[in-house]
Amino acid sequence: MRDEPPRPPLPSPLPDGDEGDPLSDELLTPDEARALVRASSGRAPTGLRNRALVAVMYRSGLRPGEALALLPADVDLGAATVDVPARKGGSRRVTGIDATTRGLIAAWLERRRERGIAHEAPLFCTLAGEPLKAAYVRELLPRLARRAGIRKRVHPLALRYANAAELAEEGMPAATIDRHLGIAPVGGARRYRRPVADVDVAAAVAAREWRL
Repeated sequence: MRDEPPRPPLPSPLPDGDEGDPLSDELLTPDEARALVRASSGRAPTGLRNRALVAVMYRSGLRPGEALALLPADVDLGAATVDVPARKGGSRRVTGIDATTRGLIAAWLERRRERGIAHEAPLFCTLAGEPLKAAYVRELLPRLARRAGIRKRVHPLALRYANAAELAEEGMPAATIDRHLGIAPVGGARRYRRPVADVDVAAAVAAREWRL
């Protein structure tokens, strides 16, 4: 898989944010989300990178822009946490990384070291250590979906929506999901919700299990 230049991205009506109605789109099932991760090579350097990137967006609920902004120092595999950069005037937050996703990140980090990519380069970078662009993700996901035989439209936020839906189905409290996703409660919800600590959010997300 090449890093440069990606083909022109497929048009997507949703920007890199939470605008739009996720209920109006077909949600990915857990099997479909796993298939997207598996659609990248488990041997090639860019495949290892893309597996980790897609898994982080899916299992840790990161927006594409947040995932691409990560530095290696933002991920603590021992503590099973990811320090998510602030965006659009917001604040940084901490959430969790489950065991399978940590394994995918570790495999990519090892390949980065083998190739001599500088530690200061973004976590998900080109093989030359340059930042990946949002257009790359917009092109990558539909291509992986076609490879995985997924007929649904897979836009950049599809994995984040799938993550939120699964957490709700598993019974995670809404306040915890919002804190995990970096969504501020609105209206009266602010008044009646108890604060949720990052450490509790990270522990809950990291404890979730899945297998490729």
